Amino acid sequence: MDMRILAPTGALGAGFDTAALDRGVAAGPHVIACDAGSTDSGPAALGSGTPKLSAQAVTRDLRLLLKARDTLQVPLIIGSCGTSGRDDGVDWVAGLARTIAAENNLHFKLGLIYSDQPAERLQHLYDEGRIRPLANAPVIERKLFERSHTVAMMGVEPLQELLRDGYDVILAGRASDTALFAALPHLNGADPGLTWHMAKTIECGAACAIPPDANGLLVTLRDDHFDVTTLADGSRLTRRSVAAHTLYENADPFHIAEPSGTLDTTHATYEAVDERTVRVRGSRYIEADGYTNKLEGAELVGYQTVIVGGVRDKVVIERLPELLPMAKKYFDAKILDVFDGRVGPDTIDINYRLYGTGTVLAGTEPTPLQPQELGVLITVTAPDQGTAHAISTFVAHASSHLPIPEYDGLVSTLAYPYSPPEMDRGPLYRFTLNHVATGVTPTELFRTTTEEV
Repeated sequence: MDMRILAPTGALGAGFDTAALDRGVAAGPHVIACDAGSTDSGPAALGSGTPKLSAQAVTRDLRLLLKARDTLQVPLIIGSCGTSGRDDGVDWVAGLARTIAAENNLHFKLGLIYSDQPAERLQHLYDEGRIRPLANAPVIERKLFERSHTVAMMGVEPLQELLRDGYDVILAGRASDTALFAALPHLNGADPGLTWHMAKTIECGAACAIPPDANGLLVTLRDDHFDVTTLADGSRLTRRSVAAHTLYENADPFHIAEPSGTLDTTHATYEAVDERTVRVRGSRYIEADGYTNKLEGAELVGYQTVIVGGVRDKVVIERLPELLPMAKKYFDAKILDVFDGRVGPDTIDINYRLYGTGTVLAGTEPTPLQPQELGVLITVTAPDQGTAHAISTFVAHASSHLPIPEYDGLVSTLAYPYSPPEMDRGPLYRFTLNHVATGVTPTELFRTTTEEV
C-alpha cells in the first residue's frame, strides 16, 4: 500500500497558494479531496441556504482543483457543498463546476450526493425512537421537523458508491470532514485506523501546520504508517502540531466518533521525518455496534436589528448593570404603547452585550474586570424586520441618554460610530438538532444523481 491523498485547502473558497497546489499535484496524488462547509460559523447557512464564502472565492478555488484533477485524471471529492451541505448548496457548486468546465474545455463524470432530510422521514424515525440525542442536545418534539431545515451527515459509503462506478468529480452534501479523505483508501483496503487518523489530520488542510494557513497537505499512506507533509513555502509540521489536531472540535483527543465507529489514537506515535513531514503510527479503528448518521437542523426564530455603541465614562460603566434592567422595563411599556397592544413585549428580545466586562465568558469571568471603556452591542429581535427596526429606533435613542444619578440633567451615555445607528441584520436562525439517526444503513438517508459534463 502506497497511496497519496492531497488536501489542497481547509475549505473550498478559503484560498490557497498555486505554488503549494502545484507541489501537491507534482507528487502524483491518487485523489484530491476538500471540505467546503462547517457549522463553525453558526446556523445561518443551514437555515437560509446562503453559503458563507462568496461565489467568486469558491469559483477561483474550484477552477484550480478541476484543472488539477484533469491533469492527474484522479477523483476530486468535495463535501458539505455550500457551507451547510443543503441540497441547494450542492446544486450551487455543481452549477459553478459546469460553468468552469464549459469555459476551460474540461470533461468529467459528475456525481452529486444530496443530504436534505424530508420532515416525513424524520418524523417516522422519531416515532420509532430512532433519533437519539447527543451530549447536551436540546429536547425536541415531532413538529420541530416541519419548521427546521435538516441535513444528515454522510460517512464514506455514499462517496464510495460513486468511486466504484468511476465518477471523476463528486460533489456531496453534508459529510463528515474525514470521510472525504478516507473514502478511497478505505475502499482500497487500507488499514482503517491509519486511514481515519490520516483523514482527521488533513481535514482542515494546513490548519495543523506552523503557522496555520489555508494551504494544503499531502499524505502518503502505507501499510503501517502515514507521512503527512506540508506544501506551502515557510510552513512546517511538528509532532505536537500534528498530534494536537486530534483535539480540534473534540472533547476527547483519543476517541473520535464517525458514523461507522470510533478512531482510537491512544497508542499513536508521532515522529518528525524532517521539518515539513511527520510520520504517524499505531492508531486503530473500533467498529460500532450499529451505524448512525448525525442530524443537523436550523430554524428561523425572528428578524434582528443591531446597534453598536461604546462608552468611556467610569461612572456610566459602573451604573450600566443596574440601569439596563430598568431600561428593559421601560421598553416593554413603550412597545405596548407604540404598537397599541398589537405587539407584545414577550415576542421581542432586547439584549445588551457589554464587551469588556466578561461578555465572551458569559458571566464566568474568573477575575473581576475594571474596564476603562466598553463596547456595547444591542440586538433587537422581533417576528418581522419592520418591527425589529421600529423598536430599535427608540432603544437606540433611550440607550444614548440613560439617567445617571451622579450627573444632573441630560447626559450622553453611549456613543454610536454610525449614523443612523440601527442596522437591519435580517433573519436570525438557531440550531435545532444535535442528534443521530440510528438503525440506518450507510446510504439510505442520501440520494445520488449523475451526469456527463
